[in-house]
Amino acid sequence: MAKLLPVEEARACILAAVAPMEAVTVPLLDAQDHVLAEDVVSAVTVPPLANSSMDGFAVRAEDTVDAPVSLVVAGTVAAGYMYEGAVGPGQAVRIMTGAPLPPGADAVVRFEDTDAADDRVTIRVAVRPGNYVRPAGQDIRAGEVVVPRGTLLRPAHIGVLASVGQAQVSVIRRPRVGVLATGDELVPVGEPLQPGQIYNSNTYSMAAQVTAAGGIPVLLGIARDTKSDLTACFRRGLEAGVDLFITSGGVSMGDFDVVKDVLQAEGSMDFWRVNMKPGKPLAFGRLGSVPHLGLPGNPVSSMVAFQQFARPAILKMRGLTNLDSPTVDVILDEDVPALTLTPDLVRDERRQYVRVMVETRADGPHARLTGSQDSGVLTSMARANALVVVPEGEAGARAGEWATAQWIDWPAV
Repeated sequence: MAKLLPVEEARACILAAVAPMEAVTVPLLDAQDHVLAEDVVSAVTVPPLANSSMDGFAVRAEDTVDAPVSLVVAGTVAAGYMYEGAVGPGQAVRIMTGAPLPPGADAVVRFEDTDAADDRVTIRVAVRPGNYVRPAGQDIRAGEVVVPRGTLLRPAHIGVLASVGQAQVSVIRRPRVGVLATGDELVPVGEPLQPGQIYNSNTYSMAAQVTAAGGIPVLLGIARDTKSDLTACFRRGLEAGVDLFITSGGVSMGDFDVVKDVLQAEGSMDFWRVNMKPGKPLAFGRLGSVPHLGLPGNPVSSMVAFQQFARPAILKMRGLTNLDSPTVDVILDEDVPALTLTPDLVRDERRQYVRVMVETRADGPHARLTGSQDSGVLTSMARANALVVVPEGEAGARAGEWATAQWIDWPAV
């Protein structure tokens, strides 16, 4: 029997074969969730001038030492305007939030700490220089790197870039991922089923996973079990300019030789048996110059293998460096049986990825199995938000024990 490849070794081989995409320039609002390709240096200072952080009165702090004091209201200034003149001794200027501090003033008194009548205002509290004043350059100074290259741009980054006048930015483009399912038994969703046929769910789950990982799925349809059809699908993907192929089916020992023949003929391909369950059969290589990852045909096996191998590859192609799925330590609510090889019940030494729902309780996160762990039961994957990882060689896990779970859908907080 062929040696089973460790999960980490298979992952390392795949990651070594992919690289970040090239940089493209996009409008600022299109840059969210992309990785910045170069440092953004501010050409402006933010804020450009000292300004008020409150609605109130701009004053000279020394005039308020003996508060309460009455000052003459010399004028008003709003955000977006400059005050013409200066604040002199015994004077105050009504000021709105964000308005530049008038010359001569060095503090702001909030409206709620004053009593105004006609052209005079009573300042009820003493203030110090700088009270409720945002200094020039408090946030950003001209010449400063405001967002460094390699940053995954989130809404706050978009706002910062807008604040320095950056209308467009250079980002790593998203990879285009060709998604292809293989098998004569598959029927497109929406068409009637004939005896022996099933709907093509793998294309949809793979495409959704590609989108969730930040890639752009390019649907290549269903490849029938003929050399000509499979070859045409792959060549259609190459013509569409995909950066990565991900296929399901045709990689296990019992599959039609035509699949392996075509993959070998159109590029270079290694067929692996990975030390994991579900998801043992895996193929990796190139079609033309494009990396290709062949996932198992069973729907759960395909999704779990995608999580371990395709997701980190897509993240690397996007320019990210943190490629690991988040994990959480959980308390098991029920036993996880040891794997066995039928019919002689010899223990299966593979690493298990067990579908669970993680819920937070008073004593910490708990995990419960979501149903049958058969690799064809896709609904148990839909009910799961994490995969409990049972290391290689362990005899399952017991209820009440702690285990590590890999998030599938992780909390946004």
